[in-house]
Amino acid sequence: MKRTLIIMVKEPRPGRVKTRLGRDIGRIPATWWFRHQSARLIRSLRDPRWQIVLAVAPDTAVFSKAWPADMPRLPQGNGDLGARMKRALSGLPSRQKGPVCLIGADIPGITRAHTARAFSALGSHDAVFGPATDGGYWLVGVKHPGRMPRGLFENTRWSTEHALADTLRTLPGWRIALTDTLQDVDTAADLPRR
Repeated sequence: MKRTLIIMVKEPRPGRVKTRLGRDIGRIPATWWFRHQSARLIRSLRDPRWQIVLAVAPDTAVFSKAWPADMPRLPQGNGDLGARMKRALSGLPSRQKGPVCLIGADIPGITRAHTARAFSALGSHDAVFGPATDGGYWLVGVKHPGRMPRGLFENTRWSTEHALADTLRTLPGWRIALTDTLQDVDTAADLPRR
């Protein structure tokens, strides 16, 4: 079964990406950060053990030149974050069915080793989550994307410390693994210190 890593990205336009970060440091610097962070992340996660697919927003960004031309793209579509993630996890062509992990593009600390551990956890679990330091999660993975519960991600309080706990409640009876805890970037306080 082919492993697929989906990276959710937005076309880097001022005022459309990292809006909370933009309130702290300005829209243009936040867009610049996201553009460079996304490019670095995509480059660093290329690996022969999985295929990378970009889930893009807005939907017309499937034609954007903002990302490498050789990467397949899926439109994120409408709805809240949960609806868009569920669509991405289940929207791969049948020839690509296999374990799928999904991440956002705003996790500076993620490495190929983190991704490999998440896929490895799916060998003996139905789903895997990478907890974020703020109570959310930076990664969700499912062993069998075609068998996701109908209510997955429903009633999740996004952008709160309850996001992971709320999502786990939508998976009763599933064998869940938790992998590395990492930090995503939502505000200036989350930016890596160098």
